[in-house]
Amino acid sequence: MQDFLKANYHAHTVRCQHAYGTEREYIEAAIEMGMKEFGFSDHVPCPFKDGYVSGIRMTMKQTPEYVETIRRLAEEYKNEITIYVGFEAEYIPEFHEEQMRMFRNLGCDYMIMGQHFLESEQYGPYTGTETEDESRIRDYVDAVIEGMKTGDFLYLAHPDIMNYRGLDSVYEWEMTRLCKALKEMDIPLEINMLGRAENAKHYPAERFWKIAGEVGNYAVIGEDAHCVEHIKNEDAYKKCMELVEKYHIHLLDELKIK
Repeated sequence: MQDFLKANYHAHTVRCQHAYGTEREYIEAAIEMGMKEFGFSDHVPCPFKDGYVSGIRMTMKQTPEYVETIRRLAEEYKNEITIYVGFEAEYIPEFHEEQMRMFRNLGCDYMIMGQHFLESEQYGPYTGTETEDESRIRDYVDAVIEGMKTGDFLYLAHPDIMNYRGLDSVYEWEMTRLCKALKEMDIPLEINMLGRAENAKHYPAERFWKIAGEVGNYAVIGEDAHCVEHIKNEDAYKKCMELVEKYHIHLLDELKIK
């Protein structure tokens, strides 16, 4: 269809334990919507050392099957759409080196950063939890900038996930610092479609995208798909485009995957 995404790089699979549907169903929905590129970026597994088992991501042992499944489908649908495989990851230094070694060994295409936690999820808290603690938003911005300096991430998913409810001046200072740093590194920000879907989240946040528009950041729209319906959500797409137009965001239709 016309007037919809040409490419999406943010989609999950059942392996994360909170998504539904098959990879084939996702791909066929993307083709139906007229997309030219579609990327899977399921939540990256973490090499926990103490036996902890995550309820929101695949295990390290599941990763070969994840990549092999998508590569097989990419070959099958190669004449209709380009399919990529990657991960969405928090930048957590204690895990990052081993995760990147896994990433390279599997021959994945890209990694996007989605900073849901500032350290292991075992200890939390989730960055989307409301807070008035200035140290939390400062630590979030520090972690994002430090992680992006590695050069390992394609873009920043839901950059406005940090749910800081304290002083407006603090929010503006820290998010301006984030936007300026990522603009300098030429790293796009994501306008998250899932946050604009039914039962909308606190992001995309208008106050964040006002800053991004003033700084002049580049952006992509990411579906953050956890089911087939998310892939075809025209209403959420239109709401994201309203933000683009309102704050004069420099929108990219597709990205170069190295």
